[in-house]
Parts: sequence; structure tokens; C-alpha cells
Amino acid sequence: MTASPTDGRLLKGELRRQELIEATLQLVAREGVAGVSHRAVAREANQPATAAAYYFKSIDDLLTAALTVCMDQDAERMRCLAESADGSPEGLTALAELLANVMGGPDRLLAEYELYLLAARRPELRTSTGRWLEALAGYALRYTDDPVRVQTFTSVVDGLLLQGLLTDTPPTAAEFEAVLRHVLL
Repeated sequence: MTASPTDGRLLKGELRRQELIEATLQLVAREGVAGVSHRAVAREANQPATAAAYYFKSIDDLLTAALTVCMDQDAERMRCLAESADGSPEGLTALAELLANVMGGPDRLLAEYELYLLAARRPELRTSTGRWLEALAGYALRYTDDPVRVQTFTSVVDGLLLQGLLTDTPPTAAEFEAVLRHVLL
């Protein structure tokens, strides 16, 4: 059975769309949300000048798509980590290593937090940020059923990552782990 020409066009279109989203994240990391325009995104993605406007009617649509992709990927990583966590200290080690890894290449994280904070001004963006927070809470629930500790954990993880962006030497896996142990064990 062979794929129809339409299938190839749809696949190519989805690939272009993903490239535009990735280009948006690169622009946001480098220039902030204010640096995002349809033309700038298309240029960053090495696509025709009209490509971003073709796939995303507005800049808000583009920013929403970028935030959604990031939050969904982060939430999925956290859900996978939660599935393997058994409430033991070793599960916290794995999470601490993941957090330190994220800090190792901070450009993507910086773009995510720029978009994440945009959701504070735009409630329509909060659906995807909610999925991230739910995934964090799901991880914490592997260790405690105390709602205050779960809330503390979600706040601490966000705070540690954000503070890591504000320092010249981000936390190490050992430093992340020490804080996580304090909060959850």
C-alpha cells in the first residue's frame, strides 16, 4: 500500500510547523517574546517569509503553540519519571539529575519561562502550564499525600529552575537533590 500525495504534503506541513515552533523557541531564548514576528520566525527556520503566517494566523497562535509543545514535553518527562519513582530517595536522584541536565543548556529553559510567564497575563495559555503543574504534583504524590507538601514541591521545582537561570553557576544535581529530599522525605 502506498501513501497518497496528500499524506506527504500533510507530513511536510507538520514538519514545517514543528520547525517554526522550534525557531520560535530559539528566538524567544535569544530576544524574548518581543522579538517574535512571523518574518523573524520564518527566517530563523529557514523557511519562506510567509510560512509562519500561513501556519499560525497570529503571533499569539505561534506563542501558544510553542508554549504548548514545551509544557507537554516537560509534563510527559515528569509523568515518565513519576511512573518509575517508588517513593525512595533514588527516585529523587533521577529527578535531580534531570533538573541539572535542563540547567546545562539553559536557552530552551529560558524560552520556556518567558512563555510560562506570558501565561500569567494571558489566561488562555494556562491550559498547557496546568498540565506541567499537574505532572509535577503527580510526581510529588509518589512521595506524599500531604497537599501542602505537594504544593511546596511544585513551587520549589519552579523556583529552583528559575533561580538557576539567574545565576552564573546553576545548581548541581547534588544541590537539587538535597532540596528535593528536604521537601519530600
